[in-house]
Amino acid sequence: MTKIRKVKRKKKFRMSVNRKRLRNKLRKLPTVQCPQIEQSWEISMSTRTNLKQMGLVYDPNEALKIPNIKQELIKEAKQKVADPEDMSDDEEENMDITCVKSHIAKELEAEAKAPRRRMFKLPNSQVQFLTYLMDKYEEDYKAMARDKKNYNQLTWKQIRAKIKIFKGIPEQYNEYLQNKSMQ
Repeated sequence: MTKIRKVKRKKKFRMSVNRKRLRNKLRKLPTVQCPQIEQSWEISMSTRTNLKQMGLVYDPNEALKIPNIKQELIKEAKQKVADPEDMSDDEEENMDITCVKSHIAKELEAEAKAPRRRMFKLPNSQVQFLTYLMDKYEEDYKAMARDKKNYNQLTWKQIRAKIKIFKGIPEQYNEYLQNKSMQ
């Protein structure tokens, strides 16, 4: 008798859920940020078939399966027992959709391999602190560590590492060098 009560409890009507909006949300097509995919997307097809035609994979777990010894042994045993004609039919079923728009996958791969510009910048407060130390002490990192403005009590190695990072950002370091040369 308790089982019936549990089943009924699961099927309660939820007043807070707008079923029409929920259905429309589920039907709505996914938003695609990639311009290459967005241009070649066909609304009439499902997501899986669209991606398969582009040479992409919907589920990476299907494409890159982790080898399972038990399944491999079962497959080998079936191959020994089964006829070779049956195996050819299975392979044809897997190859039903070919990638028609393979150029998209190549474009995405080329875009991923292209070098990216670093957008990293240090905060202005840190830049001011480091430029103050560099102006006052130049390359004496141990004196920088003893400075009164070293509130965070950074060690000389930490300060040296921060200055190295600062020198590695051409936009900010070049600006510092220009201001220094004008003075």
